[in-house]
Amino acid sequence: MKVGVVTFPGSLDDRDAARAVRAVGIEAVALWHGDADLHGVDAVILPGGFSYGDYLRCGAISRFAPVMTTIMARAKEGMPLLGICNGFQILCESHLLPGALTRNHELHFLCRDQKLRIENNTSAWTSAFDAGQEIVIPLKNGEGSYQCDDATLESLEGEGQVVARYVGADPNGSRNLIAGITNAKRNIVGLMPHPEHAIDSLTGPTADGLPFFTSILTQMVGA
Repeated sequence: MKVGVVTFPGSLDDRDAARAVRAVGIEAVALWHGDADLHGVDAVILPGGFSYGDYLRCGAISRFAPVMTTIMARAKEGMPLLGICNGFQILCESHLLPGALTRNHELHFLCRDQKLRIENNTSAWTSAFDAGQEIVIPLKNGEGSYQCDDATLESLEGEGQVVARYVGADPNGSRNLIAGITNAKRNIVGLMPHPEHAIDSLTGPTADGLPFFTSILTQMVGA
């Protein structure tokens, strides 16, 4: 079992994501943005950071990287795909997930531990959680405000595609406190907070992020 972690120019959290994958006993495979070959991986993580310097819009250039051509095709076929922070932005720019991530409503970069509630535990990346479970993982972004039109919001809520929601005051102005969403097939998840920074209490505020990675282990073992 192998999970690929993509490195774009400006990626910051690729090594952290790879460490989280290894922590649950899965082989982490480094994928380079300029190489369309996924090297036999079973799932992919698009990590956080500032790919291509966030020029144009966050994720707008990464969407056209050679590796994304293969990832998009495989994800549409059902391959599990997780986008964290900048990765979530790339998923929206690629139209693998609806909506967009815009500037935080107070126009400040956020960096803090954030409480979330897991709303949907039927996705490939959230099945190890209990529905309604509250967790604390780091949040760090400047453009993390999830926005979409009313019809899209109604569809996401109605179809249970909101996977995580902020608890308490809205940190960045996201509609309906949305912190993460999934697609209709439940194999693609975009999440603004960073579970890879909370896999043990030594290096993170909690180990609450670890079930995102044990979820994919379970998914891959059962496939």
